[in-house]
Amino acid sequence: MIAFLNNLSYLTAVFPHLIFINTQSSNTINSLIKMGFSKFHIVLFTLLALVAMASASSKSDLFREYIGAEFNNVKFSDVPINPNVEFHYILAFAIDYTTSSSSSPTNGKFNVFWDINNLSPSQVSSIKNQHSNVKVALSLGGDSVNGGSCYFSPSSVDSWVSNAVSSLTNIIQEYHLDGIDIDYEHFHADPETFAECIGKLITTLKNNGVISFASIAPYDDDDVQSHYLALWKSYGHIIDYVNFQFYAYDQGTTVSQFMNYFQTQSSKYEGGSILASFISDGSGGLAPQNGFFTACSRLRNQGKLGGIFVWSADDSKALGFRYEKQSQALLAAHP
Repeated sequence: MIAFLNNLSYLTAVFPHLIFINTQSSNTINSLIKMGFSKFHIVLFTLLALVAMASASSKSDLFREYIGAEFNNVKFSDVPINPNVEFHYILAFAIDYTTSSSSSPTNGKFNVFWDINNLSPSQVSSIKNQHSNVKVALSLGGDSVNGGSCYFSPSSVDSWVSNAVSSLTNIIQEYHLDGIDIDYEHFHADPETFAECIGKLITTLKNNGVISFASIAPYDDDDVQSHYLALWKSYGHIIDYVNFQFYAYDQGTTVSQFMNYFQTQSSKYEGGSILASFISDGSGGLAPQNGFFTACSRLRNQGKLGGIFVWSADDSKALGFRYEKQSQALLAAHP
């Protein structure tokens, strides 16, 4: 038993997301001993924590959907919610640009760019009050802003983080939100600067109790991957979900190709909770009607599926959200 306590580094090798146990274990264990806990009880407590966290990491009933970017008058209440899944709306987007027609970067001072008329603070509160399994996040960045590319463009790490923490805390608290998603796709900063800015932002918001989860949304592009993999290398232990944009692969992707793509990205974001994804308009990747759910079922049976996310509710509205219903039914079913 004592050897087990003294070899927590082994545990973190087996359970990558338990890195924090290794870094904090010595002080924590010494404190518990001083409080009168026996080493046996500490071992028991550690084992229970490992089991609980391993169970959580393998959980695959998470459904997430981006909403509000395209101003199609879609409301939270339009989207069907299965009570047997964990459901996340992701508001798209909050952007650190000015809101004028000729938008320019603001160095971490974020503004709301989603459809606030249909997705207001009161509507966030209402949907969460009606459905105990619903949480709401906001996504940072996106591909474009007012017709031009949206760039991650910090003046410095410290100034960007300070501004971002302040402005996002205000928005998150005003809108009663639970988490953030990182979806920058264009960069006026090197990967290391991006990693430090985003990593410190997530760390501070979590430490301040402002958010309870964070996700990233990379896709298979060399520049994009270089930035997000730098972030993952330094701060992967504080990132809860990887919303990989599998729909950015070519239209007509096959099931076997999708499975290979999923394995490739799981290897790159090792230890992460990787979500499968599709785009509502069918413009890329593996479409729902062409085998997406077959692939998801296989991944779930293999214990690899972290959940499913969709871009986006705005486009799915015209389809009656039929694939959202099918996604949630798959996730809610016992494997």
